[in-house]
Amino acid sequence: MKTNTQSTLAEDSTYKRLRLIVLIISFILPLAVALLFGVRLNLELPFDVHILPLINAILNGATAVLLIAALVAVKKGNIDGHKKMIYAAMGFSLIFLLVYVFYHVVTESTKYGGEGTVRFIYFFFLITHIILAAIQAPFVLFAFLYGYTGRIAQHKKIVKLSYPIWLYVSITGVICYLMLQPYYL
Repeated sequence: MKTNTQSTLAEDSTYKRLRLIVLIISFILPLAVALLFGVRLNLELPFDVHILPLINAILNGATAVLLIAALVAVKKGNIDGHKKMIYAAMGFSLIFLLVYVFYHVVTESTKYGGEGTVRFIYFFFLITHIILAAIQAPFVLFAFLYGYTGRIAQHKKIVKLSYPIWLYVSITGVICYLMLQPYYL
């Protein structure tokens, strides 16, 4: 039978390993995505790759809905529901990232063709979306880590920053898709 001290040491050891993983992912992820933007693969695919931005918009929209549902659940004290929504949002975000990178590796970026004020609005959303998406991973991963390991005070503190960033990135991803959609080939 484990003593409280043994359990605490095991929990600390698990936390330290998970924290190291989060740190490594937080460092490698933006570098890998940036490097992959320089890669172009000429693949013959059995489908039109221009469907992938729609899939990503759906994933972003679903993530936003899940994040809002997770907030509602935790505000109502439904911690299990909150966890399920966050796990699903994390899963959708991971699938989004994989599809996003794949799309940009197999095709050129689509150029926005709007003019005037709408062009300014599009690029405002796009630039803020890209910047926040690039920096959100460590915040989201640490918020997840703290919640997963029961460090609730730390979780609540970082979520005040990570949640609005993640939600903004998810919503602006859909907005950018909708604004760019008429210009896909």
